[in-house]
Amino acid sequence: MGRECSDCQEWRTCSQFSSNQWRKGDGASRCKFCVDSNGVQNYNSSRYQCSECNRDFDSQNELNMHMQVHRPRNVSCPVCGDTRFRSGANAVQHVESGYCRGCRGSSNARQQIYNYASGQRVMAQYMSSVALLTNGDSSDDVPDFPYQCQQCSKAFRHLSQLLQHNDQKHQVHNFMLGI
Repeated sequence: MGRECSDCQEWRTCSQFSSNQWRKGDGASRCKFCVDSNGVQNYNSSRYQCSECNRDFDSQNELNMHMQVHRPRNVSCPVCGDTRFRSGANAVQHVESGYCRGCRGSSNARQQIYNYASGQRVMAQYMSSVALLTNGDSSDDVPDFPYQCQQCSKAFRHLSQLLQHNDQKHQVHNFMLGI
């Protein structure tokens, strides 16, 4: 299965398109080669190599995501204390999922994390100032996007998303909550 790239007019397999570009359909999709390098390099040459295992990647973003597998699992869950996570984002994601034994249920976990983060002085700069909109249900007073990146102002629904964003986009690792 494949299609022609709208930039280079080369026939490419579906794996040579990002999922976003593939969804655009025939005639509008740009292959990874054209998107990443604007046609400067040979598509088959990988430009990003892992310094740990020498695996090659087509983009810096793919390499950054891969590098997480080489991190030690030395981060603890802030609720149950399990030390088995590679980043603070993974630990908070574990709590938000509702599977943490210390805070069962994803909506309960989201509320608890929000309440905890709201009470931490270090978190004030990461809390969104957007007014809370409700639909008449006062049982959940967590705004839709309560967390905001200090550097680029992007808003997030979950604390783990903010942590992961800071880690990947701004290279700020485990910056809050002692995680």
